[in-house]
Amino acid sequence: MLGMTDAVKRLLSAIDNQEPILIYGDYDVDGTTGTAVLLRAFRMLGATAGYHVPHRFTEGYGIQQAALEKAASEGYKLVVSVDCGIRAHEPLHWARANGLDVIITDHHLPDEDEGSPPALAVLNPNQHGCDYPDKNLAGVGVAFKLVHALFRERGKESVVPGFLKMVAIGTVADVAKLVGENRAIVALGLSDLPRAVNPGLRALIDIAGCGDGAEMNAYDLGFRIGPRINAAGRMDAASAVVELFSASDREEARRLAEHLDTRNRERMEAQREIFNRAIEEFESSGTDLRLCYAAVIAGDGWHRGVIGLAASKIAERLHRPCVVISFDGDVGHGSARSIEAYHLFDGLTTCRDLLDKFGGHSHAAGLAIRRECIPEFRRRLNEHAASCLTEEDLTPALKIDAEVSARTLGFQLSQELCALEPFGAGNPRPLFVTRGLRVLSEPQIIKEQHLKLRVAGDDNRPFEAIWWRGVEETEQTPVVNQRLDLAYELEANRWNGEIKLQLNVKDMKTGE
Repeated sequence: MLGMTDAVKRLLSAIDNQEPILIYGDYDVDGTTGTAVLLRAFRMLGATAGYHVPHRFTEGYGIQQAALEKAASEGYKLVVSVDCGIRAHEPLHWARANGLDVIITDHHLPDEDEGSPPALAVLNPNQHGCDYPDKNLAGVGVAFKLVHALFRERGKESVVPGFLKMVAIGTVADVAKLVGENRAIVALGLSDLPRAVNPGLRALIDIAGCGDGAEMNAYDLGFRIGPRINAAGRMDAASAVVELFSASDREEARRLAEHLDTRNRERMEAQREIFNRAIEEFESSGTDLRLCYAAVIAGDGWHRGVIGLAASKIAERLHRPCVVISFDGDVGHGSARSIEAYHLFDGLTTCRDLLDKFGGHSHAAGLAIRRECIPEFRRRLNEHAASCLTEEDLTPALKIDAEVSARTLGFQLSQELCALEPFGAGNPRPLFVTRGLRVLSEPQIIKEQHLKLRVAGDDNRPFEAIWWRGVEETEQTPVVNQRLDLAYELEANRWNGEIKLQLNVKDMKTGE
């Protein structure tokens, strides 16, 4: 990877000479897991290392000059970033002028005009001139490559696999594509997770309901463990995550894991509120969906920690790119999410003169904008999206992998699918369709949103099917003995020590 030789040389020099090293991590799950990985690695190599994870609300995203000034005043001569810094040109110019060496590890896209910042070394497979073959590494994955290179240089490569558990969590939770190296990282990390001995990781696994000793999968990382890690930075100080994974005392680890669990419950409540308010704002605006290719939704005082999650859900519902912006006075901070067919970063680049700052990649981005720029930003982004997207792109469609008879459904098929894991972004679960299933009993409506069914084929073997948010998706609730065609993902659902097959419904066609 471009920059690796210089980064390793400088770090080993710092370790040998007992120079203190500051790790500067982002506040999301990718950045905090990467910070924990580097902190453990540096200390294992004998370094004197500290860390700084900025507060989302008081410091904001990325490397800030004030933080570098503080680091220099505390005697640091070397800073290593995690999951940030590729666009931090001004702070890094200050660092260079003041004798502070900075090594950037990041995976976000660099500024097209300015390129990489003036760091001692930049590790980023997406930077210009880097021939590294895998461009899909998460931020924690790039940090891991640095760790691997350091231990290999010291002749201690045998310890490297021990870091994969943490790297797997960050990779899945950051929704990196599970192809190439990421697929190998996650598969290897998952295989060892149930036997984790790190007190913090062990406590988090237990509190997330994954501690029954069974094998874990990518769903556990993305929907049970990852959200609890992410909640720290969304709701409060993300440094609690690094404290958790650095804890050596089991009681302290348990306390910190419970703290993250509490923050996650708060996050879910705030997310529901902001999603509902944003949808209400969009629907009351009178926007014609036929002419809307990119939704820009703004409001005052919305919780900035969850606007990205709201943008993701709205993009999924509208099947369009979505930007959700929260204003505090005249300054707005926004999070954007996209659909497969639209490169979000390219769209924001066409609006760069309207934005105070922005960064991200093809499917997710963050930005800052002035209130008076919103109308032109909305118009221009919509215009760019309209030039890129077709009506077909904006129409939700399911890609069925295979038609499966009810007789074929069973644990054997479920076991055969395990060979395709880990499932996630870039490698979704196979989508099947089974026709003519009969409804066996009265459907249940769960929490006024979800539809739960018991169905069977002609051989009368019952299957449990659940359609998350199915109540709002279907116009008519099926009735007993009605025939259905179901599109679904097959999952072996583990609960209370039992394993049951479950059809996770994605669409339904009712018959007579």
